[in-house]
Amino acid sequence: MSKEFTERELDRIIEMAWEDRTPFEAITFQFGISEQETIEIMRREMKPSSFRMWRKRVQGRTTKHRNLRENVSGRFKSSRQKNISGNKISKR
Repeated sequence: MSKEFTERELDRIIEMAWEDRTPFEAITFQFGISEQETIEIMRREMKPSSFRMWRKRVQGRTTKHRNLRENVSGRFKSSRQKNISGNKISKR
């Protein structure tokens, strides 16, 4: 892998990879790295046991691959999540 990332960018890549609903395509779009490069970063930056746990969870997960998702156009939003308008949290 030829790209060098700052510590902040590495933290964000790892955070996005851990999130179940963030597809690898989003990481590719934002950072220009492939799924395989993401896996290599996770392997290098994480403890071996944490990496194995992550790989076990991610393998076969349809939400990590945009083409396998049922609802490609929409994003998940909890009904209990507060609305944000004008940069202030709206009250119910």
